[in-house]
Amino acid sequence: MTREEKIRQSVDNKAAGYNCAQAVACSFCQEAGLDEETMRRATAAYGAGMGCMEGTCGALTGAAMVVGLINKEKAPAMAEMKKIMTAFKAKNGSTICRELKGIGTGKPLRDCPGCVADAAGLLYDELEAGGVD
Repeated sequence: MTREEKIRQSVDNKAAGYNCAQAVACSFCQEAGLDEETMRRATAAYGAGMGCMEGTCGALTGAAMVVGLINKEKAPAMAEMKKIMTAFKAKNGSTICRELKGIGTGKPLRDCPGCVADAAGLLYDELEAGGVD
């Protein structure tokens, strides 16, 4: 699948009722070596900033799940996820769900489908660059 197709699949998953983590992670089941039902269940609690606590963006936690499943070692997984999170924050101004949604400020930085698209695109880029192995 192309980058654009992965992004579209992730956004379509979100529109179909998946939480942000599920939307991203389930688009990368083949790469992660999991079937979609298992991935969907594994990421069920990571939406809305993990457990609806509006912390780290669910789309990023979904990407982190994929990075962790693909990498064989902790240090490379952490380094690759840091790259994804740094690029996401540079693009959107935050990695925190409540800030991205504008909760408390009334000034949203990015909507959920946009966060899903960004996280999926950054994850795709990292996989293509060979950073995740």
